[in-house]
Amino acid sequence: MLESLLQTAFFQDIVTLAKPALFNLYFAVVSIPFGFPLAILFAVGKGSSNKIISLFSRGFIYAFRGSPLFIQFFMFYSIMLALNKPLWKPLGVDDFVLHPLFLGPLVLVLNTCAYSAEIFYGALKSTPKGEVEAAQAMGMSPWNVFRKVTWPNMLRLAWPAYTNEMVFLFHATSIVYFTLPVIDEQKDLMNKAGELFEKDYNLFLHFTVAGLYFLSISMVLFWLAGLVQKRLNKHITGAKTLSFRLFPRSNS
Repeated sequence: MLESLLQTAFFQDIVTLAKPALFNLYFAVVSIPFGFPLAILFAVGKGSSNKIISLFSRGFIYAFRGSPLFIQFFMFYSIMLALNKPLWKPLGVDDFVLHPLFLGPLVLVLNTCAYSAEIFYGALKSTPKGEVEAAQAMGMSPWNVFRKVTWPNMLRLAWPAYTNEMVFLFHATSIVYFTLPVIDEQKDLMNKAGELFEKDYNLFLHFTVAGLYFLSISMVLFWLAGLVQKRLNKHITGAKTLSFRLFPRSNS
């Protein structure tokens, strides 16, 4: 029974697509830690009283939210390629800056930064003014007000929406190798599934397995985000947290 299962095309696809899944995971794991702090900076910058900082932040957010990610990959690759001879090649970094493993996360960081900044900006504006005014009345410095009042509230309010953005970012990694050059065997899930499809035209099998990889990793991301949200809401009685269920609750 086990031997026959191991010989099935479905199991072979699971094994074959395991390595490509690591490339999708790499793009997400590298992009999220860099995109998160940048998003906070741009969210605060958008709400800044300094008009230059606010205008720059708003322009950045609008530009990346208003253009398709697919075009952003093409645009950045074209710019990097145009700068290759005059800049990157003389510096000896042409192999690095034009490599998909660098350029892919760079574009994803800027894209998720813009979307996340808008999420955090909305949460920043929703921070209870009474708590901020109370902290200011106690003589707290602006930095302490942000660190002890604004930041915890902003993160707690924005976390459910930011969780969706993290999952969307992971899904967006599927188009990296559709726009950037494939080097050696650096193929992601969709790229490899397409290669397998060209061999036997079994569309349902290969892309179903690729989809199951995306679904499984997304479930892990939701679970981890739920743990973080539980931590953020631990002081709130009866607070709901993100959770994953295979089947809906029964009404009985």
